[in-house]
Amino acid sequence: MSNDRVLIFDTTLRDGEQSPGFSMSLGQKLRIARVLSDLKVDVIEAGFPAASPGDFAAVEAVASEIKGPTIAALCRTIPADIEAAARSLEPAQSSRIHVFIATSPIHRKEKLGMSRAEVIQHAVDGVRYAKTACTDVEFSAEDGIRTEREFLAEVLQAVIEAGATTVNIPDTVGYSTPSEMKELFSWLRATVPGIGSVCMSTHCHDDLGMAVANSLAAVEGGARQIECALNGIGERAGNCALEEVVMAIRTRANHYQVDTGINTRKLMAASHLLAAVTGNFVPRNKAIVGENAFAHESGIHQHGMLAAPETYEIMKPEDVGVRASELILGKHSGRHAVIERARQMGYELEPGDVPDVMKRFKALADSKKRVFDADLEAIIAGNTGDHRGPWTLGWLSVVTRINGESLPTASLTLSNEEGTSVTQTGDGDGPVAAIVHALEKATGMEITVKSLAMRSISLGEDAQGEASIRASCDGVEYGGHGLSTDIVAACAEALLEIVNRAARQQSQPKSSAA
Repeated sequence: MSNDRVLIFDTTLRDGEQSPGFSMSLGQKLRIARVLSDLKVDVIEAGFPAASPGDFAAVEAVASEIKGPTIAALCRTIPADIEAAARSLEPAQSSRIHVFIATSPIHRKEKLGMSRAEVIQHAVDGVRYAKTACTDVEFSAEDGIRTEREFLAEVLQAVIEAGATTVNIPDTVGYSTPSEMKELFSWLRATVPGIGSVCMSTHCHDDLGMAVANSLAAVEGGARQIECALNGIGERAGNCALEEVVMAIRTRANHYQVDTGINTRKLMAASHLLAAVTGNFVPRNKAIVGENAFAHESGIHQHGMLAAPETYEIMKPEDVGVRASELILGKHSGRHAVIERARQMGYELEPGDVPDVMKRFKALADSKKRVFDADLEAIIAGNTGDHRGPWTLGWLSVVTRINGESLPTASLTLSNEEGTSVTQTGDGDGPVAAIVHALEKATGMEITVKSLAMRSISLGEDAQGEASIRASCDGVEYGGHGLSTDIVAACAEALLEIVNRAARQQSQPKSSAA
């Protein structure tokens, strides 16, 4: 690898997906993996195969389908973990086993109950065993930032001698500062024998809001791999945001003197697809991919932008996949026009996705005077591949009241793929609660809404509404996403997606852990 090239190791499907509120089905993980491949990330960490049968299946599916990026699987230094990782990666064109063990004093004492010598032995044994199954082995010293410096150097030297090809020094709890990161990586590069023959990696969490800054500082200190996630999702406050660190390297190339292989024009599409899949909106003020990232309201700013965009924009919108034009397509537009417009916006539609996208597009075009880029993006991103049955919504009527004398009511008819249908009416404190009650009566499930977010996607009185809901069905939490020019109908669509995901999971036979 060239010394001026930084590898992008994406952990959206592992560290990102395991964080509360961001779980994905296998089909959704595959959609995100395809987007990551389109972005040209170097490594996709697809999961932790030993954690569950679902994680094993997801890693195996990604390894089978995705070509180009290296597919990585995380495992502890335990032989059974390493064996599960190796099996799940068998179909991969290019694979990596990612072995980790904690090294800091608090983790050694409180979590592992191991001495320094025992930690080193487990690390070496894990790397050696992984090496028998895969030539590309990464070792991570969990909580490396809070590890005694001399001991960290000793561990890294040992695993390099055991055959590790990448050594990762993570800021597992987001504790470090940029100056500390740069100095530590510089010291390790100058101190650890053999470290110049392997790739140094950084993995920073955002607990103090410094994940991106710390990752960039590690690069200045010699790191040549950044572990990150789309939209910065991950444990607790999240990980280093892929889109932010990549654009920082690109925009400040004169300072960092390195580059990445990322196709930055796909960033916006990738970010919004992940938001739709997980049911978590991107904040408007989010750097790079937020709605306001290239918006200007102040008169002074607008005047500067009209004179020269460079006065207030340090990046070109098109470089991250944002288009200046808004109005596109209409009810007379055909599939070729839609596919081409989607491609211009950074979306490569899979052949199997086109019919459903066109169905939703035509339905929207018939109900709207104008169709915007944002509308089409919402349709594509909202087509999460998880709209399957067993239930479909045939009819919905919602009556809401403001006089307080009676509760809002919702009546709906659901059709089952087995050919039966059921009609139920429910009431509640509001229209969404009434829909929930009606769905509970129709399906026999217990539904508890955890969070609900709604927003307008585009402009005009016929603007499309987007609803994102997190809810538990029979005690298991899922995410749902709905689109409609009627925001209450969008909520119903999101709730139905959640019900269907729960029904499909409940119908699957139970299997033992990998």
